[in-house]
Amino acid sequence: MGIEKNRIVTGAYGFIGSCLVSYFNQQGFTNLILVDDFAFDEKKEKNLKNKKYLHRIERVNLFVWLQTNQPKIDFLFHLGARTDTTEFDYTIHQKLNVDYSKSIWNYCTQNNIPLVYASSAATYGSGEFGYDDNHEVIEKLLPLNPYGISKNEFDKWVIKQTTSPQPSPNGERAKAPPFWAGLKFFNVYGPNEYHKARMASVIFHSFNQIQQNGKVNLFKSHKQGFTDGNQLRDFVYVKDVVSVCFWLLTIDHSPFTNGLYNLGTGTARAFNDLTKATFSGLNLQPNIEYIDMPLDIRDKYQYFTEANIHKLISAGYNQPFYSLEEGV
Repeated sequence: MGIEKNRIVTGAYGFIGSCLVSYFNQQGFTNLILVDDFAFDEKKEKNLKNKKYLHRIERVNLFVWLQTNQPKIDFLFHLGARTDTTEFDYTIHQKLNVDYSKSIWNYCTQNNIPLVYASSAATYGSGEFGYDDNHEVIEKLLPLNPYGISKNEFDKWVIKQTTSPQPSPNGERAKAPPFWAGLKFFNVYGPNEYHKARMASVIFHSFNQIQQNGKVNLFKSHKQGFTDGNQLRDFVYVKDVVSVCFWLLTIDHSPFTNGLYNLGTGTARAFNDLTKATFSGLNLQPNIEYIDMPLDIRDKYQYFTEANIHKLISAGYNQPFYSLEEGV
């Protein structure tokens, strides 16, 4: 038997990260090095209950730990980020989503480690330039909040690292990991969201509201062309997200085109559809009430997102995505 190789998962305490750890365990992979702010957020502890892994490393200690222990790393999934779209202090996003991500990228580059990192559909803003994951549009995008800006700033930096046309004095050209993909997550939903409070998916909030009040509050529309509850999002089930991540780990990397890839279902659905599916899943009749959208997010709200996933499919991913009704 060969020695199982080590994989790092940042953001392992959170929603998508913990689901990825669970999926890896189901596939028989337990040589995992988990990275997050474990000491500061113990309410997420049940996300890792019964999960198998080698080490838990505090985010701030990661690079010192790597330097000290010199582990052999086979792959790195960088899913850790400040994801709060209502946090308007950009310095927080800059530190966690840009600067830390650059350190991850440089570590993978220097050590020849394949990297998959989480970008976001928040980079697309209001969709003025569409929802196509081609690299030419990255510089033009106008995200609506600091979170989206930070994610796009890192994407822009990555593209510059990989497209340097002139060799440096030591003969190097682009500085990049041997294999990398930036996944633009659309509206991910599923288990292990309980800790996200306001940032949890509408499905999670809908379920809790139904349990507590027998009804669901949805935002009214404050934009012409959209009726109440018919704001449209590309909702993608977390099981599909971790399936794509696992696929990227296991495929032959030599023919793969490194780059940014949308990760959604390719179909926008209304919040009304989502809420009705939640009621249906509980064998209840829909009871929806429309409320005013909070002022602090009203002018920064995405009314439509829909992933163009042609690039992902062309790269070879051929598994069907859960429909909204199936996922709920």
